[in-house]
Amino acid sequence: MRKMITMKSSTRDKLEGNLHKAKGKIKEVAGKIVADPELEADGKSESISGKIQEKIGDIKKVVGK
Repeated sequence: MRKMITMKSSTRDKLEGNLHKAKGKIKEVAGKIVADPELEADGKSESISGKIQEKIGDIKKVVGK
């Protein structure tokens, strides 16, 4: 039987935010390498979204959720 691991909403937001930041940075660099401005812009956008989600996690942690 597999044990389900649960985590607080704030921790999940911070983790997902970090993952989006990493994916965004990879897309941004790939866009620069292959000279694809659309991919680069998509990467920047995803990275910013990750930063926002990470900050939401920080706020939730302070509030106690």
